[in-house]
Amino acid sequence: LRLLEAAQVPKEHEEDFKSVKKFNVFNTNNLWMSLPAIKRVVEENTLDMEIIVNPKQLDGGVNVYQLETAVGAAMKCFDNASGINVPRSRFLPVKKTSDLLLVMSNLYTLDHGSLIMSPKRMFPSTPLVKLGENNFKKVSDFLSRFGSIPDLLELDHITVSGDVTFGRGVSLRGTVIIIANHGDRIDIPTGAILENKIVSGNLRILDH
Repeated sequence: LRLLEAAQVPKEHEEDFKSVKKFNVFNTNNLWMSLPAIKRVVEENTLDMEIIVNPKQLDGGVNVYQLETAVGAAMKCFDNASGINVPRSRFLPVKKTSDLLLVMSNLYTLDHGSLIMSPKRMFPSTPLVKLGENNFKKVSDFLSRFGSIPDLLELDHITVSGDVTFGRGVSLRGTVIIIANHGDRIDIPTGAILENKIVSGNLRILDH
């Protein structure tokens, strides 16, 4: 049993790696390990884990290489390692703020430590969320742009790009696209309901 991370896949095979037809089993980063077995492989010096070279770019635009090891890669070092097949609903990774928006919304509730999709959601699939890298990439920037997390129960797809903020109690339904061009700003007002809408240009809400 072996783990293959995206950073280990050559560029020419990335599309194959993303294919659910070729790779239909995914690592959910949940591990159950025997402490005596860990002690044994450490003492025997058989915990052989590959160094992953992961290209990154710092905020200043400097390109660097991050050297890392994946804890799941240790599974190959243990005899009789096995995997447990779990439903897709058990896997809710938060790697980008678009993922964070989903798990912070009313789509999910916390039940005994597990995130459960709200029964008020009419269909089991999660919405497609695309948030602009320039304004929503950092968690601090992401949080500053929402008066409160919008109601997403009836959302299918949202794309947000540019300088966009959301007031409190906003509801997003169907397909919503909000594009603020360079130099423009869009403030979605408190209590707004956007259903199958495209919002573009400049929309400012100013205190008085």
